[in-house]
Formats: sequence, structure tokens, C-alpha cells
Amino acid sequence: MADIQTSSLHTTAIGDHGDRVVFLHGLFGRGKNFTRIAKDLAPDYRSLLVDLPNHGQSDWTETVDYRQMADSLARALREGFAAQGPVAVVGHSMGGKVAMVLALRHPDLVSRLVVVDIAPTQAGGAEGEFAHLLDSLAAVDLSALQRRSDADEALKEPIPWDTTRLFLLQNLRSGREGFHWEPNLELLRSSLDAIGGFPDTGDAVYDGPVLWVAGGRSDYVRDEYAPIMRGLFPRTHRVTIREAGHWVHSQEPEKFVEVLRGFLQHTGA
Repeated sequence: MADIQTSSLHTTAIGDHGDRVVFLHGLFGRGKNFTRIAKDLAPDYRSLLVDLPNHGQSDWTETVDYRQMADSLARALREGFAAQGPVAVVGHSMGGKVAMVLALRHPDLVSRLVVVDIAPTQAGGAEGEFAHLLDSLAAVDLSALQRRSDADEALKEPIPWDTTRLFLLQNLRSGREGFHWEPNLELLRSSLDAIGGFPDTGDAVYDGPVLWVAGGRSDYVRDEYAPIMRGLFPRTHRVTIREAGHWVHSQEPEKFVEVLRGFLQHTGA
């Protein structure tokens, strides 16, 4: 168990030239969730796909704190991907909150910001849904699994939605000692209030260009959140992808890439 300030972040690089873009996933995700998007942006852009703490192959930590996650990411970027200057940062859901806090606390690292289907507010009502999903994963008897399909079968009743269930099963790994979940389910379950909230960032304001992408079939981005968003990010431009739900980049990847590329090009990324 690592201290969040010194925890190691696993990353995957895609592309070897072009302007630089960092991708941050949401709860239950991993950096590779953005693989298709990063490949579609190549060869014009180099991408860094980050596994956030307690997800994917990154370290588990003792706490969940957006400011500490942003500071840990800032340190890693300064030492590597952003060593030569600021980079574009794209964050979805939980990763969008990390991205926003990064921009507010370390604006010199962020050339432009893309926030996908989340706002700098308490995610109203989401905790119950996430608690159900986390409890469902934790209830699977991993010692009884012979193959991945056994876990899929065990989750069909509590999580009947095929797309959601298959997305979550990406986090199931097998090793010498059998199957295990990569995310830190216990910590994430006990930290849903922190994950659903947004930290106090003082008087910080990020004055770089910001693209705020909403899913038309999601309610994570609401009109009443706009004044809060613009108070922190005055150069915000909001776009709604009508046919997408919360997972905009996976549900409407072509439209998402079109919107993202247009923003990066327009702002001189």
C-alpha cells in the first residue's frame, strides 16, 4: 500500500510524435479505455494513457483525495511527458475531476483542458449506483472461478446490463493464485463521498481553454452547473453529444474524436 503522494502511476504511450495529450479515465476504468481515441488522434498527437491510483496497474493507496491525486500526477508529468512544456489533458468522470484539480493547482502543466461528462460539483445520486456496482463485484467468490465467464454469469443478476458488466469485467485478472480485481474495491467503496464530491481549491482559477463535453443521455452535466464551471474555468466551451450517455468516448467514439480534434486544432494544441 503506497502513500498517495509517492504512489507510482502506470502509463501507456501511444504515438511517437505530434502534440501531447494526457487521458484520465473514470471510476472502474483504466488508461487503456482511451486506446481507440488515442489511435484515432495519431499520428498528429502523442497520447499518454494513465491508470489513476487504485485502478489498473497503478499503486493502491490508503486514501482517495483529488488534490493529492492531482499533485501525484503533476509530479509524474513534470518528470516525463510534460518535461518539455504543458500538455493537453482529457479527463472523464472521476478522471475529469482529477484533470480539473490538476489545472487549478498546476496550471503551468496544462495547455488546455477537456472535461468529459462531469462537473466540479457533488455528483448527485451517483453514489448509490456506484455502491451497488462495487458491492456486486466484491460479492463474487473469486476462489470459485474457473474462467472469466464464471464471473460474468455470477454478475448477470445484480448487473443485467451487458455493456456495463463487460466493462467492469475488464478489471478482472488471473494469476498464479487465481483471479483478482485490479481496482481497490474496498477503498473505493468506503470513499464514494470523496469520489462523488469536489475539493475546495481556494481562489484558484484556470484561464486556459476548456472543452466541456456532455453526454445527451446523461445528467452529470446540468445547466445549473454552468455558473460553477465558468467560475473556475472562465474560458469554457460546452458541447453535448446527443446520442451518448455517461461513457461518451466509448459510446460515440467517432463523434468524440471529431469534437476533440477540432478543439485541439482550434486552440493551437
